[in-house]
Amino acid sequence: MRLILPISLVSLCLLLWPVIVRAVDEPLAVIVAPGHAKGLKREDLTLIFKRKKLFWNDGSKVQPVNLPASNMYRRVFSQAVLGATPEELEKYWNDVYFHGISPPFVLSSEHAVMHFIAETPGAIGYVPFCSIDAHVEVALVITATGHISDDTASVICPK
Repeated sequence: MRLILPISLVSLCLLLWPVIVRAVDEPLAVIVAPGHAKGLKREDLTLIFKRKKLFWNDGSKVQPVNLPASNMYRRVFSQAVLGATPEELEKYWNDVYFHGISPPFVLSSEHAVMHFIAETPGAIGYVPFCSIDAHVEVALVITATGHISDDTASVICPK
């Protein structure tokens, strides 16, 4: 009886492993509301997602959104762009909160992020590259290894 739970957990992990590996290997698309994709760099992302850059070059307000801290795409994004895990960034947000700076909004799903960005002027976020639609613009691509590029043409999505 005591062996049933560990065996069940191992079986579940083995069944889910291909899904987990595939998801983490898929590149992320940094997506923006139409009109803000040109010229965005890693340094801009860092400033935007630490709420140190509040306006786009045209003067419109930047509206960054995150996925939940437990989301694997958030972890990849945070490590690549901010150099820390979401948990490690908690101290930063606690410190700047007392200066009137709030962290980016958190939305519950990739679909919610895409919808928010498509409908909100100045919005920016990230989703798995292969799930993007025509209502958003891809500014940058982040690989699973953390490489950031504006080369969207080389990304291949499995069917």
